[in-house]
Amino acid sequence: MGRPEFTPRGRGGFRGGRGGGKVVVEPHRFEGVFLGKSKDGDILLTKNMVPGVSVYKEKLVVIEEGDKKVEYRTWNPFRSKLGTAIGNGINNMPIKPGSKVLYLGAASGTTVSHVSDIVGEEGLVYAVEFSPRSGRDLLNVARSRPNIIPILEDARHPHKYRMLVGMVDVIFADVAQPDQARIVALNAHSFLKNDGFAVMSIKANCIDSTAPPEQVYKAELEKLKQELFRPREQISLEPYERDHAVVVALYRASAKKE
Repeated sequence: MGRPEFTPRGRGGFRGGRGGGKVVVEPHRFEGVFLGKSKDGDILLTKNMVPGVSVYKEKLVVIEEGDKKVEYRTWNPFRSKLGTAIGNGINNMPIKPGSKVLYLGAASGTTVSHVSDIVGEEGLVYAVEFSPRSGRDLLNVARSRPNIIPILEDARHPHKYRMLVGMVDVIFADVAQPDQARIVALNAHSFLKNDGFAVMSIKANCIDSTAPPEQVYKAELEKLKQELFRPREQISLEPYERDHAVVVALYRASAKKE
């Protein structure tokens, strides 16, 4: 499948608004993600777990499917590293319906809400955020989404929330800290299943502003290898995020996954 085009307009990134314009919704190659196709181009969508509710002023698209109406939320790549990675053609997307996800650096809950849509009622999102201000917004998002468990703690100290978090299938990290690989590893050693995945968004200048981004990415991959990860993929987030990349790595790979 080719790389989908995004045509962001305003915050929602999809002209026509709720139910506006003719939109055809098709399943994306990643389960739980959808493509909205219209004359304006293609955009990523997730099926809204809380119909009628917009999380970050994203546009809602209502489609008639048989005798019922289904509501989707547009996924703005300028507001989500994970959405950007999918739009840029990432090959490995371990978050799927039913997944248990530990999300480090949940911020106000923008991407967390889309992950909530993807994993659905059978999945869980443990959303860790340290900033009190962002944490308040995250709590508001979680109130209407029972599969989000907000945790207002420092991701550097996973022992502080060990009684709240079960074993997970995926860790997604967007913490933008110099010791990000170490933070991911600490959490993986506590919560990530064998053959689980880490998906890490790397902001190069937050780790080393003096080194070329590719050199920073390579160094972060080496740190992950030392912590029992096997890197599977690296993808740039250009043009939506400058000097950013997303890395996908397999944790404690079994023989069948080698």
